[in-house]
Amino acid sequence: MTVPTKSVIYARVDRPDPALVARAAKFGIADLHEGLGEIAGRMCLMSPAMVPIAPGQKVCGPAVTAWNFPGDNLAIHAALYTAEAGDVLVLTNGGGHQGALWGDVACTFAQKKGLAGTVVHGATRDVDAIRDLGYPVWATAVSPEHPKKRGPAAVNVPIVVDGVLVEPGDLIVGDSDGVLVIPQALLELAVTNAEARAAKEVEFRRRIGEGEVLFDVLGMRELVGDLGIEIKDCTWKEDR
Repeated sequence: MTVPTKSVIYARVDRPDPALVARAAKFGIADLHEGLGEIAGRMCLMSPAMVPIAPGQKVCGPAVTAWNFPGDNLAIHAALYTAEAGDVLVLTNGGGHQGALWGDVACTFAQKKGLAGTVVHGATRDVDAIRDLGYPVWATAVSPEHPKKRGPAAVNVPIVVDGVLVEPGDLIVGDSDGVLVIPQALLELAVTNAEARAAKEVEFRRRIGEGEVLFDVLGMRELVGDLGIEIKDCTWKEDR
């Protein structure tokens, strides 16, 4: 990863295959998180601090990144300028509440431009107006604090957002569970595994509907036995 040493705005982004993006959009982040595997799935998942501004929001699209100096949001305006329809703006100032990175006017323009949503590692404001707009936004903080517009700034460079590395063009998927970042190199794997997982869960629901117990549907009885855990048909007091 090359880190810029001075302010820079890259106008172009290498975006993933739209067909893969469309396949990924069919799933919530839980399925895609599982699809990435035990290590990548955890490394690519933002923390529970990253929450949607309004309930029921979903987003799936390539990342346009903006690194902002604490207390400043110059970079987000450059990112808005370079972003294309379907993109997800991913903004960070390191996660501080100083200087709101995002607000309703920026939302209005992003919505008109056809952007898919915005992820804010830092503060957003005007949350009631944003909810009224219906534009999907996730953030780690809410604060009306005034931001400066002086820089330094960097747009469409690799950034760390809520502990997760985000490169321009990575797929950003968000819903009520949070936000997941899928590197382009792992996107086919995540989608294919999510499709297989979804098909398996259809079968689970069918078996539950026919009266089977979840403990058996999920194979927990065999797992408990393999772990050497004994199931005793008595109370703990009777077993003393």
